[in-house]
Amino acid sequence: MTLSGKRILLIIGGGIAAYKCLDLIRRLRERGASVRCVMTSAAQEFITPLAVGALSADHVFTDLFDRQDEHDIGHIRLSREADLLVVAPATADLMAKMANGLANDLASTVLMATDKKVLVAPAMNPRMWAHPATARNRTTLEADGIAFVGPARGEMAESGEAGEGRMAEPLDIVAAIEGRLAPSARPLAGRRIVVTSGPTHEPIDPVRYIANRSSGKQGHAIAAALARLGADVRLVAGPVNVPDPAGVKVAHVETARQMKDAVEAALPADAGVFVAAVADWRAEGETGQKIKKEEGKAPPALQMVENPDILATIGHHPQRPGLIVGFAAETQNLVDNARRKLAKKGADIIVANDVSHDSGVNATGVMGGDRNLVRIVSADGVEEWPEMTKDEVAARLAALIAERLTGE
Repeated sequence: MTLSGKRILLIIGGGIAAYKCLDLIRRLRERGASVRCVMTSAAQEFITPLAVGALSADHVFTDLFDRQDEHDIGHIRLSREADLLVVAPATADLMAKMANGLANDLASTVLMATDKKVLVAPAMNPRMWAHPATARNRTTLEADGIAFVGPARGEMAESGEAGEGRMAEPLDIVAAIEGRLAPSARPLAGRRIVVTSGPTHEPIDPVRYIANRSSGKQGHAIAAALARLGADVRLVAGPVNVPDPAGVKVAHVETARQMKDAVEAALPADAGVFVAAVADWRAEGETGQKIKKEEGKAPPALQMVENPDILATIGHHPQRPGLIVGFAAETQNLVDNARRKLAKKGADIIVANDVSHDSGVNATGVMGGDRNLVRIVSADGVEEWPEMTKDEVAARLAALIAERLTGE
């Protein structure tokens, strides 16, 4: 109940990301906050006041000239009774109104009348976010003391559109709210943590490579969970199709050698969490041209050499972080293999992930699904966790890391 007794005024703007506010309200209330909502007329084109009111358990305010709401100058009361105002999604139009002092509807009037802190979660098309007018408005709002969370980078609602402009995920917004209203909820503030995620691609020729089925979902979820606890997270990501987590500095790489260099460049750090499924081997020499089939000839032999072992390298590094967490994706002898890895690699914790067809997790039993069944292997023994979503595994592991680093 990190937000127990806190009062949030959520101003919902008109964008497709408005649907995320339904989850945001739920997340805030489960942490003890009370949530009142103001919806613009455009927001009501995407979600209904009925749904918002059902989740917030309060009246939803929509009209500046509502006779009942305004009999005691309701817009002033709304703007002053909250501990924090949150604008999500903050459209380009709402940001422009805020930056230029316009007050022609309930949302913009409340924002003009408030004397409380304001947190903005932008959401718009990448070109709108990159437009000089939006950039000027953001600079103005930041100079006025308004805080931002996001936007994130990734696929947009519009087909074929991608880039920076996605609204931050609800848990990332919650973390930003906690950072302003409940600093004790961010036990990793001031700590730097390096996380690796995704596969690596090891080239054979200009069009072929060696890879694996890692999606990056678990590593990215862990990076986001650590950032929500206040950590300065440096994520080194292989080739993935998941968006960069909000509030995380990301280095994108392709190969194991590039990943190792990027991890070492991020040191020193308080902790390292090595989730990436790094290819164990690579082709000895990448050919400059595509290897062609030749009729009557056998396929060319592929000579393999070992890739650098990133976990072992950092586990025995002169700048070794104080806490090393490794992952072991196994199809057999899960705990025994994890124990050997713990000793050999110089790790403090191994998260042993059962990716076998017999695990009962995910439809295929391989990497890339949305759920995990893990065991935590350390010098203290083996802790079995129940099957959880990857976000749940990430949150629980982040809490364990915070406990180890802070001693609390």
